[in-house]
Amino acid sequence: MKIRLYNNDLDRKSVINLLESIFTIDSSHNNPAISIDRKLKHNDNLFFIAESDDNKIIGTIMAGYDGHRGWIYSLAVDPKNRNEGIGSLLLKYAENELLKLNCPKINLQVLTSNKDVIDFYIKNGYKVEERISMGKKLY
Repeated sequence: MKIRLYNNDLDRKSVINLLESIFTIDSSHNNPAISIDRKLKHNDNLFFIAESDDNKIIGTIMAGYDGHRGWIYSLAVDPKNRNEGIGSLLLKYAENELLKLNCPKINLQVLTSNKDVIDFYIKNGYKVEERISMGKKLY
């Protein structure tokens, strides 16, 4: 397995299929195609894929950095490849790329009902913080 930068020409269809198979797409801002297009407009080199030895996409992660905080978005691993350490490797890879940018802290959001994902992040050194996550849809 290797981790590399996302390449829209090579990876788009596979990444969209992976994200659609894992995440509930309940609003347009969570649509994988739209999310990918928005991410690519920033050209920040913080969008990665995990590729198997036979060149199949088995995982993906988007990260972001605004100069104040880093963020992890859309970490996904193909269910057939779970519990192989791929998610942790993708997460560590993104963390290292954020560290290169002098990012002091990383935030992420998880649904409170998603206990398995919360446990995954705790095992990878993240802590539940006393915060309220708020949002506002602009369209």
